[in-house]
Amino acid sequence: MIRINENYLKLQASYLFSDIAKRVAAHQQAHPDEKLIKLGIGDVTRALPDACIGALHKAVDEMASDDSFRGYGPEQGYDFLREVIAREDFQTRGCHIEAEEIFVSDGAKCDSGNFQEIFSTDITVAIPDPVYPVYVDTNVMAGRTGESADGRYQGLVYLEGTRENGFIPDLPRQPVDLIYLCFPNNPTGAMATKEQLKQWVDFARDNKALILYDAAYEAFVQDPGLPRSIYEIEGGREVAIEFRSFSKTAGFTGTRCAYTVVPRECMAYTGSGEATAVHALWNRRHTTKFNSVSYPVQRAAEAVYSPEGKTQVRELIAYYLNNARYIREQMEALGYECIGGRNSPYIWIDGKSDSWEFFDLLLTKAGVVCTPGAGFGKCGEGYIRISAFNSLENVEEAMSRISRSL
Repeated sequence: MIRINENYLKLQASYLFSDIAKRVAAHQQAHPDEKLIKLGIGDVTRALPDACIGALHKAVDEMASDDSFRGYGPEQGYDFLREVIAREDFQTRGCHIEAEEIFVSDGAKCDSGNFQEIFSTDITVAIPDPVYPVYVDTNVMAGRTGESADGRYQGLVYLEGTRENGFIPDLPRQPVDLIYLCFPNNPTGAMATKEQLKQWVDFARDNKALILYDAAYEAFVQDPGLPRSIYEIEGGREVAIEFRSFSKTAGFTGTRCAYTVVPRECMAYTGSGEATAVHALWNRRHTTKFNSVSYPVQRAAEAVYSPEGKTQVRELIAYYLNNARYIREQMEALGYECIGGRNSPYIWIDGKSDSWEFFDLLLTKAGVVCTPGAGFGKCGEGYIRISAFNSLENVEEAMSRISRSL
């Protein structure tokens, strides 16, 4: 008989954003005339930059002619995109990253979830709390955990982010093999300094561990003293994989394009201790299970790095950061403590109550959708996340409603 992967049965009954969608749908059904303002999930709301649209149209026209038509592309991505990524995102910032170390994909969510497949199921995994749920759930699916008890899975090492440590987790007190880090952080918006990242890199080197570094929100880092890549840290090439996305940078959430950096120095080990290049392993996995991002979309991503594209992307980032500033200032004026909202599009708010209760209060009293912190882990209880991804008009209206309801 056909049998299931029983690790899936360990997963909590439903996914965070599915729970939110159900509550929102129920509220909307009961109040069909109410206009909800959604500041929950991190989905952008502004159109693609003109430079990207122009490149997309041009590439589509190429597909309409036999002479310029493109079929299957290279799984790792076209050279024109990999080369401009390596140059503009890393080499111009003093990071030694080569085009051959770039793997273009259809989303950082996919890559950060899939990367664990190339490692043994009996490794020790360290995951922040609060955390983007994909990191946890994919390791549960792979069989690296026991059952869930009191909101946490047995077998994982949880790196607690709290008000006391500014939601920058401390190093684990035990050796671990795989470490997930996300800065600017989703969900808290917290940002690590170079000195803090250096501690993680040194820890990974000392323990022959590997860091999976999610930098999907790096474009929001405005402080020039803060790192935008873990490869700005000495030794980072030896121990870190970095995930990046065009979704939040240039609005590609509906277009789908991202990339993962796998330096050739990164090593993992066999049971006998033999070093194996992670680059080769990921290349094998990527070419086996992925069949390239479409040519028009890669041309649109390339346009992000044109002079016009750079200007337009900066304007998008500034727009959302202005929303974030406004949300943070309004919530602080109401007496709530906040993290994030400066180098991040997310504002992490101490709701002074149960996370889901505060979520329901804002939904039912203000018609505003946020994200309950408890859905991101045990340390998220009592907090909510508000996203700056919406129009300024909606953000202002949402904060006005929240002010009246509180």
